[in-house]
Amino acid sequence: MYIKDGIAYAGEPEKFIHVCGVKALPDYVLWIRFDNGESKTFDCKPLLDKPCYLPLKDPETFKSVYIDYGTVVWNDGAIDIAPDNLFKYGK
Repeated sequence: MYIKDGIAYAGEPEKFIHVCGVKALPDYVLWIRFDNGESKTFDCKPLLDKPCYLPLKDPETFKSVYIDYGTVVWNDGAIDIAPDNLFKYGK
């Protein structure tokens, strides 16, 4: 049990996962290190046809990936992928 803002909840509070390392690999793949010590790779190719990710088709833009507040981002934060999705679908 835990209490947040004066409300009692059953179980334990959900721990949010954050990215603490990222590197762009060939063929639109990211290597990611998470704050729990695990690392995974994430294939971004399936996302590249979605309008919000179209700029990442440019290899130089894709390589410009960085971390902002525990999230993988590009283009000054205009493009991002949620850390929980990277963790859930990464290999």
